[in-house]
Amino acid sequence: MVASTSSAAAPAQDADFSRLVRAARQLFGAPAAAIVRLEGDTLHFHTREGLADEPPPVPSSPWRCLMTTPGMSSLVVSDATLDKRFAADEAAGGLARLRFFACVPIIVHGERYGALGVMSPMAGREPGPERIAALADLAAVAGSLFELKDEAKVRARMAADLIREEWRHALTLEAGRVGSWVWDVRSDEIACNDIFRHMFGLEPASKFHFRELEGLVEPADLPAFNAALDEAFEQGVDYAAEFRVAASGRWLIGRGRVYQRDGDGRPLVMMGVNIDVTDAREAAEQQRLLLRELNHRVKNTLAMIQSLARQTLRQKPDPQQFIDAFSGRLRTLSDAHTLLSDRDWSGIGLVELLRSQVEPYLLDSPDQFVMEGDDLRLPPDHALGLGLIIHELASNAVKFGALSRPDGRVTVTWTVSRVGDRRLELVWKESGGPMVMKPAEAGFGTRLIERSLDKVLGSSVKLSFPIEGAEARISLPLERFTF
Repeated sequence: MVASTSSAAAPAQDADFSRLVRAARQLFGAPAAAIVRLEGDTLHFHTREGLADEPPPVPSSPWRCLMTTPGMSSLVVSDATLDKRFAADEAAGGLARLRFFACVPIIVHGERYGALGVMSPMAGREPGPERIAALADLAAVAGSLFELKDEAKVRARMAADLIREEWRHALTLEAGRVGSWVWDVRSDEIACNDIFRHMFGLEPASKFHFRELEGLVEPADLPAFNAALDEAFEQGVDYAAEFRVAASGRWLIGRGRVYQRDGDGRPLVMMGVNIDVTDAREAAEQQRLLLRELNHRVKNTLAMIQSLARQTLRQKPDPQQFIDAFSGRLRTLSDAHTLLSDRDWSGIGLVELLRSQVEPYLLDSPDQFVMEGDDLRLPPDHALGLGLIIHELASNAVKFGALSRPDGRVTVTWTVSRVGDRRLELVWKESGGPMVMKPAEAGFGTRLIERSLDKVLGSSVKLSFPIEGAEARISLPLERFTF
């Protein structure tokens, strides 16, 4: 059987294998030698000497005979045209160019991988056993060379995979802002990534030792930091600590483990990571403060509700009148609490607060309510107290004042005084309503208006009743927020 060959240019041959093939050719004084592999019916030239770049069809039967016959350690064909084993090649004219063959198998990892042989277009004599043994030695070297080069390729692939894995690991750490470190305990030197250096304010690519690290930790946190390391060294537990960097004040958590110890159990190598948790700690602290503030507000609000209920019931002993009066005041507190809660109790805008208390009474006549002033944010106590005042003023205006008539109007103006402490000066003024007279006795609504800002130190509420309409002047400091 004749093996086909490609017309494409042959790839560059490996110089190591070329030297082996050249040595085989010189050993026999043959015009051609080759290392071949047989895959199915196709003969592949791995390396060749003495054959053209595009060799003519080469009979595959001698090579197949060697590589497929169990126990055959060599094959010598003095004249293939007279050998009945290769009659098929003879009939096909495949032996016209090559008649002498001497070849031995190449063993790689215990398996027949290919063959090394010499060839000639002339018939030859049987070579002596010494030359066959020498050819077998060259084939053994070729087998070892295949194994070494395969192992080198595997190692190269493993090295490439390792580099990719290291890059992936580094990118993961970079994305997660994780500082990684390896501590050689004997030399005290720490190898670390750039994120770790940035956390501690270290120069890039400079040598760094653990004794220097201790000087970068906030002194108040150093005892717990060292105690966690001692526990990892002595008890074999994972290192876990939380501490601040002295220079920046940022909080870090450290996690690590001793990965190597000597024969006496002393630590040699420790590896770990550091993560910046400053934002998480600040968020937790903010949450804690918010819960404390909420608890305080709830207690204050419950006390305020109880006081409102008692005072309202005293003024409105009839159950239905009590419900009507009390529900409005309770709704005012609820609306203010909702607005504050939506803003994490950071305060409420004055315009929003005024609208929430007055506009529900103006469904058909929004032009009756006018606001004049720049918006500003009120602290929670200011907002709750002022909300109750505006509610009482608005409900009284609807029942008895300017909002009881279509042509009545409520104007709220305010300014911020910047002389001394910043103060809000707000004026509620009604006009166009019924003629107003000062009540002979102050009711609960009036007392509520005058006392709703008691918790805001330095505030004042002055209620007056000019003939043209009720008027309230409210003054409260903006810099102080009392609990």
